[in-house]
Formats: sequence, C-alpha cells, structure tokens
Amino acid sequence: MRLRHIEVFHAIMQVGTISGAAQVLHISQPAVTKVLQHAELQLGMPLFERVRGKLYPKPEAHRLFVETEKLNRDLQGIRRLAASLKGRALETVRLVSTPTIAISVLPEAMTSWRREYPETRCELGTHHTSEIVNALRLGEADLALSLQDPRHPGIVAEVLAQGVMTVIAPAGTWTEEECRQPISANGLVGELIGMTDNDPLGELLMASCEAQGVHPVFNTVVQTYQIARSLVEAGAGMAVVDPFTAASASESKLQRRAWAPAIPVQLYLLTASHSPLSHVARELANSIGATARKCIERGCQ
Repeated sequence: MRLRHIEVFHAIMQVGTISGAAQVLHISQPAVTKVLQHAELQLGMPLFERVRGKLYPKPEAHRLFVETEKLNRDLQGIRRLAASLKGRALETVRLVSTPTIAISVLPEAMTSWRREYPETRCELGTHHTSEIVNALRLGEADLALSLQDPRHPGIVAEVLAQGVMTVIAPAGTWTEEECRQPISANGLVGELIGMTDNDPLGELLMASCEAQGVHPVFNTVVQTYQIARSLVEAGAGMAVVDPFTAASASESKLQRRAWAPAIPVQLYLLTASHSPLSHVARELANSIGATARKCIERGCQ
C-alpha cells in the first residue's frame, strides 16, 4: 500500500463513509473512491462491505487498521512538520476545545504560554466532545479540552482542574451571607434558563433536582453555558452552569452560589493514545491547567 492509500483508508475507518472521508481529507469524493479502489486492487481483496452508502469494515480491514495506525500517525506528524517549516514556525500545536473552555479559560492561559513560546504557531478550534474525539483519532489535533471524559479506548483523559456546578443569578438576587452558602433545587425561583436535552451536565442537574423532589421549568433553553451566562448578566433569569463559566463572569453583573448537593465538574485534557505530547504542547496544557485552577479559586472567593 502507498502512503496515500493508508491515509484514505484510515479516514474511511474513522468516519464510515466516502463523503465523510473526503471532508476530513479536504479532497473530492471521486478522489477518495479512486484511491480506495486502487488500494483494494493492490491488496487483492475488498476491505469494506458496501451497504446503502455506508462502508462496513471487513475483519481484514480491522487487522490492517491496527497494523498501519502508527505509520499513519507518523505520516500526519511529518505533514505537520513540513507545514511548520514552510510557515517558518518552530512548531505548530493544534488545540481543539469545547466552546465553554475556549471562552472562559483559554484566553488567559494562551496569553501566559505565548510569553514563553512566542515563535510557536498555535491553531485553535472549537468542537463538541464527539467531534473532538474524531479530530484526535484522525490526527487533526494534538490535544483537546472538554468537561467530559469520552471513555474512548483510543483517547487518554487527564484531569486538569475540578470544580462544582454553580447557580448564577443577576446581581442583587441574594445577600452576601446567602452567597456564602450552597443552594439546593428549592432555591431555583423566578425565570429559569436551562440547557438543551443533550447536555450531560444538564442531565446530572435534572437528576439532582428530581432526587430533591423538585421539577424546575425552564422557559428559556440555550445550547451553550456562555449564552446562559450572558442572559443572566442581562437580568433575564437564573441558571446553573459549569464552574469555569461562573468564575469568569462579571462580578458586577451577577452573583454565584455552589449547587447542593455538589455536582463535581472536571476539566479534561484529551490526547490520542500512542501519541505523546511534544514539550511545547505539554507546556500549553500545564498553562491551561494552572489558569483553570486559578479560575476556580477566584470563583470560590
């Protein structure tokens, strides 16, 4: 097999369709089809079953995937190195993050890291956790940040910081003494701002409310914690958000109280297994962890 065969084969194994592989590799669908056909011709056997537009790997494909995984990672590394040299940068670090962390933690963390590594190129993207896993597995990112551990066999999850879910409300909602005390489900009053049904932390919150015999009604439902925080800062109601979003909010516009009973929230550093971070990337991760922990400390004050 040629290197291009391996690259296309791995993309198809990851996403399961010709169209998806074409998007990942930034080439046309006919080009992906042609490379796959040529690879199968060279090997003398089909690698996939074709069923209604989707490709299902044969047992031989799974074995081939395992055997060529390291080679594919090395190929991606060579491509990144070539791109860095072409751009006259010492190294390129590719970071993907969920929007929550990208807004609440990364600006300060990257500013601190940049002082030590001014020549290093950093590419930052935002995705949801499921897309982050694909980016890491396909070699499109070096490291990633999420509030979820995807529990994927090809992903290593490392806890960088930890806090608890936090209730935020417009300034003047509670007394100073009340702000020092946790708040339970019975304290959710007035206009409530909630998250969409597919939010894992939101599911934990609803389970906690139900355990307390409370069934809150969220008349406003949003997709990100940043939108919820902005609405609270504008006086639109009360919300329960992750600790990083809460801690990075404007103290003049809102108040915050820890949720009771506590719902722990971890910030995870995600990397692909068998693909250790470079020194520069590890330093960026360390800066993110330190900033996240300081953010939590500020939120507890």
